[in-house]
Amino acid sequence: MILPGSAAITLALFILSMICLGSWASTYKLCSKWRWELYYFDFAFGLVAAALIAAFTFGSLGFDGFSFTDDFLHAGKKQILFVFAAGAIFNLANMLIMAAISIGGMAVAIPISLSIAAAIGIVASYLTTAAGNVVLLFSGALVLLVSVVFAAVSYRNHAEIKLLQLIEAGLAKSTKKKISMKAVTLSVFGGIILGGFTPVLQLGQGGDIGLGPYSSTVIAALGVLVSALVLNLFFMNLPVEGEPVEVTDYFRAPLALHMKGMLGGALWAIGLTSAAVAAIAEGETKFPPAFGFAFGQGAVLVAVFWGLLVWKDFDSWDARVKTTTGLTVVLFIIGSAIATAGIMLAH
Repeated sequence: MILPGSAAITLALFILSMICLGSWASTYKLCSKWRWELYYFDFAFGLVAAALIAAFTFGSLGFDGFSFTDDFLHAGKKQILFVFAAGAIFNLANMLIMAAISIGGMAVAIPISLSIAAAIGIVASYLTTAAGNVVLLFSGALVLLVSVVFAAVSYRNHAEIKLLQLIEAGLAKSTKKKISMKAVTLSVFGGIILGGFTPVLQLGQGGDIGLGPYSSTVIAALGVLVSALVLNLFFMNLPVEGEPVEVTDYFRAPLALHMKGMLGGALWAIGLTSAAVAAIAEGETKFPPAFGFAFGQGAVLVAVFWGLLVWKDFDSWDARVKTTTGLTVVLFIIGSAIATAGIMLAH
């Protein structure tokens, strides 16, 4: 399999991972009024297809004589099960996050869910390994959770402004100032579940019979696909918003919509594979684990950039929305930086 040949390539893989993991959800935004439940089928198909292509190309080439197939056959059954379960965990979390994106946008759902997931991951990692500076790690996790509060307030402020505009225009169904926080609730639960993804994935990657980067992505992708085919039927029949969706609606969609969904899955697969390959670099090509965490957090900032500047998730910018959104971003950066420093002190 092909692994990084220099520190520059390892760094490039981290950057590629950050861009892909922060951008994949934009493919859903490109689908206009296409329901997220239908988009998600294509996301899962694209994820598996891209993972397999990477495995049978980059994962099977190179000069070490150890291919993706060898890696898979060498892995233990328990390790394969852990990675498959990690894919299923990610899928449930990601479906809740997708539902939140469909209601509140990327600038709301992703920073809330990923901040919570990062905080859980930080605490879980320290409790299991006792590695790193406990003060910095827990302080960073706390600041990340505070950023979640400001993100929720920012969303509420924006929703209140939009509701008042509808009331003044006579377009609201009711004059009651009732703000739905469904997008925030879905993001929170998605983040809590997503916090279990990395620890379970690492259980399947560790040890002498753990899965390598390419095989991990393939097995995790299969976990996403299998669980998505089951769980999506639930979301289609009991949607978080709107009317139930029929499976036949999926087949009526134009090819362009299906391609956008598959592109989203492919971007996520590329992001995960790039991060996994960069993480196992050795010798002079290796970066400290803190780099992986930092670039993972950078993906959240990329998603916020897309949500705020490209998709205009907050199209009503009064002083309150600007202040709370700014504090969300600043606190997220500070919390990530503190946690990164705590991780670095472990090595």
